[in-house]
Amino acid sequence: MLALRLARGAHLLVQLRRLLVAAASAGTGFLLLCILGHALGHPTAASGSALRLAWCLPPLAATTYLSLAVARTDPGTRPRSGLAAIGLGPARLMALSTLTTALSTVLGSLVALLVFLHLRGDLTGLPFDGTAAGFLAADQPLPVPAVLTLLAVVPLTACLASALALRPRSERPPRGRRSGRRASAAETGGAPRDARTSRDADPVSAPGTAPGSLPWGVAALAVGLAVETRASRSSRPPGLQLPGGLATGPAEMLAGWALTALGLALAGPALVHLCGWLLQAVRPGALRLLAGRGLQQEARRIGRPLGVVCAVASGAYAMAALYTGARPAFGPLTLLGGVLMGGCALATLATAAVEARQARADTTAALVRMGAPASVLRTAALLRTGVLLVVFVPVTWAVAELAAMPLGG
Repeated sequence: MLALRLARGAHLLVQLRRLLVAAASAGTGFLLLCILGHALGHPTAASGSALRLAWCLPPLAATTYLSLAVARTDPGTRPRSGLAAIGLGPARLMALSTLTTALSTVLGSLVALLVFLHLRGDLTGLPFDGTAAGFLAADQPLPVPAVLTLLAVVPLTACLASALALRPRSERPPRGRRSGRRASAAETGGAPRDARTSRDADPVSAPGTAPGSLPWGVAALAVGLAVETRASRSSRPPGLQLPGGLATGPAEMLAGWALTALGLALAGPALVHLCGWLLQAVRPGALRLLAGRGLQQEARRIGRPLGVVCAVASGAYAMAALYTGARPAFGPLTLLGGVLMGGCALATLATAAVEARQARADTTAALVRMGAPASVLRTAALLRTGVLLVVFVPVTWAVAELAAMPLGG
C-alpha cells in the first residue's frame, strides 16, 4: 500500500518517467509474445524462433537499464534522516523501489498482452483485415503458461536489477575517525553509517580522479572490431540470418557488435572526464573552470548512459551505411526493437541529465547568492553540451565506420 501511495503522489515528471518504463516494458513484452506466435505458427522452424528470441535480449537489456535509472532517481524512495526511526530503513526503501518498478513493468506487460490479444482477434475480432493474423498464429490456441512466463520476464529482470543495484552496502569509515555506532548515527542524522544505501552517496568523483574504465572500454572495442573483421573474412557459410531483413553472417559478427557496444559504454565515463579536462586546458577562466569541473564530477553519472546512446547510434549508422542504395525489408518487429533500444537509451540519458542537474542544485543556488548572473550558468551548460558533442560525435562516427567496413567488404 505504501508503494501505491508513493507512486500516486509523485511529481508529474516522476510519473512520466514511470510511464516511459511501462511503455518500454509493453514493447518488450509484445516482442516476446510475437516470438511465441511465430513459434506456434512455425512448429518445424525451432531455430528461427530461437534466433528471434535471442534478438529480444537487446530490447530487454535496454528496458532493464531504463527501469534501473528511473529507480535510482525516484525521490519517493530516497533515504532521508528520520525514516529509520519509523521502520523505513535502507532495506525497506530498497523494497519500495523494487515494488514501484514492479508496478510500472507489470502495467506494461498487461498492456502488451491486451494489444497482442487484440491483434490476434481474441477480444473483438481480427483488426486491420487480419494482417497480423499470420505471424501471431491467430488460428492456434495460446498456451497460458508460456504467455505468463514470457510476460514475467521483463518485471522479474527489472526488479532483480533494481534490488541488486539499490541494496544496502556497508561503508567503512575513514581512518582516524570514530567507527562506533554513535558517531555514525551522529554523522548520518540518526541512521548508522554502515546501514546507508548506495543512493546516499551520489556516483560523483573528485574533479582530478579519472574513471578507470577507459582501458577496458578500448580493449572491448578492439576485440569487437577484430572479431567482426575475422568473421567477415571467414570462408564459412553464413551461420545466422537476422530477422526483419537485416544482414547475414556468422555468429562471430554478432559477438563483435556486442563487444563494440560494451566498449563504448565502458569508455563513456572516461571520455566525459576527458571533456572536462579539455575545457580547463590552456589558461582557463572562471567559465571554463565551472563547466569543466562540473563535467568531471558528473563523469560517472552521465558517462555510461551517453556511451550507451553512442553505441546505439553507431549501430544505426553502420546499418544505414551497409544498406546504402538498397531497400532492406525491415519488418515491423525489427523497427519496434530498434525504436525500443533507441528510445530507452535516450530516456536513460535524459534521466541521468535531470539527476545531474538536481545534484548541482545546491552549487547553483550558492553561485546565485554570490551574485553570479544567470547568463554565466547558461553559458556553462552550453559549453558542457558543446564539448560533449565535439568529442562523442567523431568517436561514434569512427566506431560506426570501422564496424561497417568489414560488412561492406
